[in-house]
Formats: sequence, structure tokens, C-alpha cells
Amino acid sequence: MFPDPAGPYLDRAGALDAADPLADLRQRFLLADDVVYLDGNSLGALPAAVPPALEDAVRRQWGTDLIRSWNTNAWWQAPLRVGDAIGALIGAGPGQTVAGDSTSVQIYNALTAAARLRPGRPLLAVDPGHFPTDRYIAAGVARVLGLEVRDVAPADLPEFLAAEGERVAAAAYAPVDYRTGELFDMTALTEAIHAAGALALWDLCHAAGALPVELDALGADFAVGCGYKYLSGGPGAPAFLYVARRHQAAFDPALTGWNGHARPFDPTQEYEPADGIGRGRIGTPPMLSLLALEAALTAFADVDLAAVRAKSLSVTGFFLDCAQALLPEFEAVTPRAPERRGSQVSLRHPDAYALVQALAARGVIGDMRAPDLLRFGVNALYVSHRDVLRAVTTLRDVVAEGAHRPYLTQQRSAVI
Repeated sequence: MFPDPAGPYLDRAGALDAADPLADLRQRFLLADDVVYLDGNSLGALPAAVPPALEDAVRRQWGTDLIRSWNTNAWWQAPLRVGDAIGALIGAGPGQTVAGDSTSVQIYNALTAAARLRPGRPLLAVDPGHFPTDRYIAAGVARVLGLEVRDVAPADLPEFLAAEGERVAAAAYAPVDYRTGELFDMTALTEAIHAAGALALWDLCHAAGALPVELDALGADFAVGCGYKYLSGGPGAPAFLYVARRHQAAFDPALTGWNGHARPFDPTQEYEPADGIGRGRIGTPPMLSLLALEAALTAFADVDLAAVRAKSLSVTGFFLDCAQALLPEFEAVTPRAPERRGSQVSLRHPDAYALVQALAARGVIGDMRAPDLLRFGVNALYVSHRDVLRAVTTLRDVVAEGAHRPYLTQQRSAVI
């Protein structure tokens, strides 16, 4: 009988989890004990605070207080209140972040405003490898404003800016590659953008809540992010918009609505923007989703994001060690260097879709990105070292048994 090569990793996982100062935070989420959830980079797990908050929002606030809730339950203040709660997680002082609307809407408004702040500059620089929506929106902004989109990989951005920076109005990038989990140097890129006289827009969808982001200290201009990944605000949770205080007086978004008017209940015929970040509001906010997000954010109460980052690096580093030893058929595409790694691990295999389906059937939930990447997101608030070891050993067993083969010929689901 040969010893299980996973044995030493089980002992190591046990020791690491026993020393984990964040271990008790898993209790703040409603997760079954027999499920390993590694898809929080697509949809965060359900925080325990959300169901009672929604119950109250529906039955009492909506059901009993009705329209009075805009005053009696402070619905009207919610976009700014929730915005400040998110701001605390992304290094933004009060009054610079607003929550509401979708990520796409927020990107469109922020990128349009950034370009308008740099008139006469005809170029928008974007990362061609980032999530396609960002480029789709940049192309839409370019059509409306008569600009040109340039595809520039993060590694090539400083050189590009040195050559054509005086023609660049804004650069829209993400600190984390959504496919591979690679982490880019926000400080260096922001400095290069500013040295060229351009403005920086950061997409924080895969960073907010997963690692410390210091927008104010960074000197960021604009930032957006969704509420449903590491913030665990629920499917379709409202997104957020950050506008640095120094830009707020001149912030001129493409989409303006009554919520962002200086006097929303006594409006003029022509639009007059509210002061400060309030002008980032557009239409009536989706209150149930916004209140769910607000409740979800309480999972971060008294949590040090530096400790979250430390655990994330420990868990993802351990995952990569286990994969190297136990999954020789897979290629790890996530960087090993901690300073270059976000909070996920991605493995390459030609049967990625079928393998993810087979894993899910055994209680290990991740996802894939075409054509061949298996993605495993690590939310350090609820993912342990034992969890990722189970993911690796289950994946090893699936391959050894050929348990994924039936999924090779099945029609793929609408969402993969």
C-alpha cells in the first residue's frame, strides 16, 4: 500500500487553518459544510446578515411603511451611505463613493467624464485582455465623443504612454486579470498615466474586498466595481463609483438623472448637478438590492484587509503548491510570486468545462473561462486551506476516474 501523496498537504492544511485568525468569519456566511465554494470571484457566498435584512426591507419597510420609507428608513440616503461603506474597503475617504446602477453604467459615466476632463486628447487606452464589457463600453464612449480606442496590455502601457501619452485622455485598467488572477502594479501604472497628463480609471471588480486598495493614497482619479463578487452583495448587486474629490466639481457624466439633480424634488427644466459625489447618482436606486448589499458589507465589520490579503496569499500559495504536486496534467497560469497574484488560482486544461462540471457534482464549485481555464476564486473570509486541498484532490480523482468524460459531449449550460 503506497502512502497518499496528499498526506503531507493535509497535515499542512490543518496547521495553517488552526493558526488562521480569520477562521471564525466563515460563520458570517450561509455555506453548507460539505460544499467547497471557490466561485466567489463571480458570485459571493450569501452573508448570514442578508436574509433578515431583506425580510425587514420587504415586510416592514416596503410592506408597512410603504413610500414613507424613503424618509423613515433613510432609503434616500442609501446610495451615499452604502458608497461610504464600500469606500472604507477601497481606501476612499467619505463622500467620494456612491452605490447604485450597474458596473457597465458606472464605467460609461466615469470614462466619459474622464475624457471630457482632458479635451483635445483623442485616445482612450484600454487593456485588450480585460473583461470584454470594459472595451465594449470604451468603444461606445469613443463613438459618441469622436475618440479612438487603443488596445495596450498593462505591461506595455508605460512605453506606450512615453510615446503617445500627450494624446491620451484616459486609461481604463483593472488591477487583477479576471482570467489568470495576475495582479498588476496599480501604483506604477497610475504614476505612468498621470506623468502623461491622462486620467486613470480602475475597474475593481476583482479587487474590492479581496485585497487592500488605497485609492486616495494612490491618487486615483476614478474607480468602479461590482457589488456581487468579493463584496457578496448578491446576484446583480449594485455597482459603485469612486470620483476623487478633486474632480467632483467638474465631473460631467454622460448619463444624468433626477436623483443626481441639485434639487431632485424641485427640479429645474435644465439639469443642475448636485454637489459632490451626489451628482454620480442617476435614477431611482434598486432599493432591495442596495439594502442587501449594505447588509452584506457587515461581514467586513472589524476585519483588517491586510489580514484578508495575508490569508488570501497563504491559501492561493498553498493551492498552487498542491496543484504542482498532485495535478501534473494541469498548467498553473496564476503567478507564483505573491506580489503578482490576486485572490484566485487558474489552471489550464483542454477539458476545463467538463472538469468544472464534474467538480460541482462532487461539491466543489469553481468556474471556467473559455477555452481552457479552470478558475478558483478565494474569498479569505470563508475559504480555508482544507477547502483548496479538497478541491485539488477531488480534481485529481475526477481525472483519474474519467468522471468528467460524460460532460464532454453534453450541451453546455447558458452560463459557464
